[in-house]
Amino acid sequence: MEKLRITIIMLLLAATCYGQTAKEVLDKTAAAVSNKSGITCAFTLKGGQMNDSGTISIKGRKFTATTPDAIIWFDGKTQWTYMKKNDEVNVANPSEAEIQAINPYNFIYSYKNGYNYTMEKKGGNYEIHLTATAKKGLREMYVTVNPKTYIPSQIRIHHKKGWNTIEIRDFKKAKLSDGIFTFNAKDFPKAEVIDLR
Repeated sequence: MEKLRITIIMLLLAATCYGQTAKEVLDKTAAAVSNKSGITCAFTLKGGQMNDSGTISIKGRKFTATTPDAIIWFDGKTQWTYMKKNDEVNVANPSEAEIQAINPYNFIYSYKNGYNYTMEKKGGNYEIHLTATAKKGLREMYVTVNPKTYIPSQIRIHHKKGWNTIEIRDFKKAKLSDGIFTFNAKDFPKAEVIDLR
């Protein structure tokens, strides 16, 4: 009986430490990604009928993403989406879930509130599973993190319409000016601007 009690206590302690380790990895990942001067990387996005690739530049909560079909600017509040085919710009104030679907690194601002997380080792990387504790646009996500650099290489996001997988590569620190996160109408003089706010 004493052995059983000690085994149970050891399992509970191990489970507690494991949860703390997941949080520590997320904290280190957030520190690595939230470089004050900025980061750039390439990405591939797949899910449902989506299959896109491009580049993204991030500085804090601000980002700009470029794909063959569109350019997106987000200054922390307002998002401008330029659709090349239509030569039009949609202006909106997106929700947290909408930002997460576009900016793969946005999870570093949301994981501390409203999510439980567990972690396991997979193929030499950490895989952290986040599940929402309250009703959120993002129900759950998996973040694959390099254990040496704490840079995410893949993020799988589950939302109302299903799963999206974002593969990340060519992560680099960069000095980015704040001006690149705002739409400049002078660069697109013929574009129709549609304000959806």
